[in-house]
Amino acid sequence: MKGKVYLVGAGPGDIGLLTVKGLRCLKKADVVVYDFHLNAQVLNYINHNAEFIYAGKRGGHHTLTQDEINAILLKKAKEGKNICRLKGGDPFIFGRGGEEAEALSREGIEFEVVPGVSSSVAAPAYAGIPLTHRLISSSFAVIPGYEDVTKKESTIDWSKISTGVGTLVFLMGVKNMDVITEKLIENGRSPDTPVAVIRWGTRSDQKTIIGTLKNIVEQVKEKHIKPPAVMVVGDVVKLRDSLKWYEKKPMFGYRILVTREYMEGFELLDELGAEIIEFPTIEIVPPETYDELDLSIDKINTYNWIIFTSRNGVKYFFKRYFEKNKDIRDLKGIHICAIGIRTAQEIQKYGMKVDLIPEEFRAEGLIEAFAKEQRAKSKEHSALLKGMRFLLPRAEKAREIFPEKVREMGGEIDVPVTYRTVKPESRGKRLRRFLKEGRISIATFTSAATFNNLREIMGEDAEALLKGVTIAVIGPVTAKAVEKAGLHVDIMPKEATIGAMIEEIIKWTGEKAKRATKDMSKKPDEPS
Repeated sequence: MKGKVYLVGAGPGDIGLLTVKGLRCLKKADVVVYDFHLNAQVLNYINHNAEFIYAGKRGGHHTLTQDEINAILLKKAKEGKNICRLKGGDPFIFGRGGEEAEALSREGIEFEVVPGVSSSVAAPAYAGIPLTHRLISSSFAVIPGYEDVTKKESTIDWSKISTGVGTLVFLMGVKNMDVITEKLIENGRSPDTPVAVIRWGTRSDQKTIIGTLKNIVEQVKEKHIKPPAVMVVGDVVKLRDSLKWYEKKPMFGYRILVTREYMEGFELLDELGAEIIEFPTIEIVPPETYDELDLSIDKINTYNWIIFTSRNGVKYFFKRYFEKNKDIRDLKGIHICAIGIRTAQEIQKYGMKVDLIPEEFRAEGLIEAFAKEQRAKSKEHSALLKGMRFLLPRAEKAREIFPEKVREMGGEIDVPVTYRTVKPESRGKRLRRFLKEGRISIATFTSAATFNNLREIMGEDAEALLKGVTIAVIGPVTAKAVEKAGLHVDIMPKEATIGAMIEEIIKWTGEKAKRATKDMSKKPDEPS
């Protein structure tokens, strides 16, 4: 059987602009053939067993020719595989999607086209420029800016588009901008026509400059605007002053590195304008053997307390619990302790009440919580927990402070390995480039493992790459790992939770913005 090819538009950059249908196609793909000009974060949604084939171009350098791309799509489809041909923007707007569809059609290969949000409309929208407006412009045209406009066989009729269309949008026209502006003026467009050039539209490093046809080329050179950029010509550009919204977001310009699988809480940073770069350096997997956990589950009614220190502990414990055909009613009479609100919420999904959430979300706080409850029953410190049995389903590698203290205080505790964290296979080429170019604002680490694994993936110069990056950690154990590597921790919450870390990041960026504004308002001769 022949496979099927999905020509999918991934949008211009903002991960939120990927369509629901496009996401579905990604998730079921056996092969993904993808371009350079898209947000690589979409690749995190792909089946990890899928084959990845890079077919993009950067700076004019083609990794694969169009004929080679067509040949790959045909070959993989004839092998019976589902292929997602992933393109930036929309596949049928200067994306050569039509050529690829023709090649598939000639060979009788089934295909579907999943339109994407084109940068021609998204970049102006994120810059606060509507391409049409009832009182200003009722038409717009999208024109390739890379075409050699001096050639005789040019398909662009400058005499018509210069004055016959309200708003003109040029894609990939930075290198030809001087000729484009000359042609428009020669063919009747006023030199004073407003122009906007938007680089990396919809992304955290979006940059917008405003000028006119007679001076925009000079401004582009002065401000070192390079491809990729969208050029908008027309009176609608004047609306930017009152309609720009994206660049006003409080965390616009920040790119946040998340070194574990995307979790609830980080979306708040996205809402505030930051771009989230998800690069998991740990992967949560089941234990190598269930022997320890099975033994504990089989004698579950002997425990007084079950202590869950993370959402993963909850998920993997109950997954195995139900696989063994156990009933939730067998937990009747056992007290439940949760470390953190998020862990408690995960427990509540199973219809269970949480009896204790320690004020301090560390081993030391947990010890104090149980000791406080038992002090009234025993005056002897060494026997505060005598007769009590605890079950602590946890990760393979975890601190021993709490189990040791429980035993010291007369209690019994079992700590079966319930899940493991492993380093995923990841090359990190794109992240390395971002770090080298200074395009990561804040790196977040939720455990020592997330930090240490990132160092291993980045290689020998990991510390140098992270030197200028603001580092946020979830707690003192993670901070210690960072400082041991000779780096400085800038952000650490009092409570060791992701929510608290997010709050501190927001607070930190707000204070930084205030300081920057204050410095900019000083006179040149004022001390900083």
